[in-house]
Amino acid sequence: MMETILREGLTALGLEQSSVPSLLRYGALLEEKNKVMNLTAIKEADEVARLHFLDSAALLNLLDFRNKTVVDVGTGAGFPGLPIRLLEPSAHVTLLDSLGKRIVFLQEVCTDLGLSDVECVHARAEEFAVSRRESFDTAVSRAVASLSVLAELCLPLVKTGGTFLAMKSVDSDDELSAAEHAISVLGGRISAVKDYSIPGTDIVHRAVLVEKVKLTPKAYPRSYAKIKKDPL
Repeated sequence: MMETILREGLTALGLEQSSVPSLLRYGALLEEKNKVMNLTAIKEADEVARLHFLDSAALLNLLDFRNKTVVDVGTGAGFPGLPIRLLEPSAHVTLLDSLGKRIVFLQEVCTDLGLSDVECVHARAEEFAVSRRESFDTAVSRAVASLSVLAELCLPLVKTGGTFLAMKSVDSDDELSAAEHAISVLGGRISAVKDYSIPGTDIVHRAVLVEKVKLTPKAYPRSYAKIKKDPL
């Protein structure tokens, strides 16, 4: 079932199918680990295929990840970063999460799939920025935080000329408007808002693309407590 959904979905997206065996193995490892650890609330194989894998895969039609350094901030169970890497092997992906158990799981998946080039990092984004500031072509995030908060966590990691991609719902217009000031202060500008359909569903999601147009001031990112208490 999962294989059929993936193959049909990737075909609909115009993407290659060579990653299907790895995605299936990833799905099996996720299902097994989810029995003992709450990695995702989505547990049915067909829903994992659509709402995790194909949702992530759709991003490859919205942004060029070829030969890019990519950091997935708040990656959770690996979305969207790990599917991006499986679908675009030339991407150099770093999976970043503040929960150590998630990173241990992702390292196990990467070892199982032979992905020795994927970096799995246990750290908070604002701490990670100390050593990896403005070192990535692209930052992606599907985290549930508001766009202004995500921008402060992600934009400092992106090189000037690079892109921050935030996965949002289609009813996020007010959130986008509220985040414009923060994005500007952090050196970015919203370059595109792209709504896309997940193949095999009637679900429409949104990708907000933020271009990094200048260096982020050294004062950012602040501590997470300060970001949450007083968003830009």
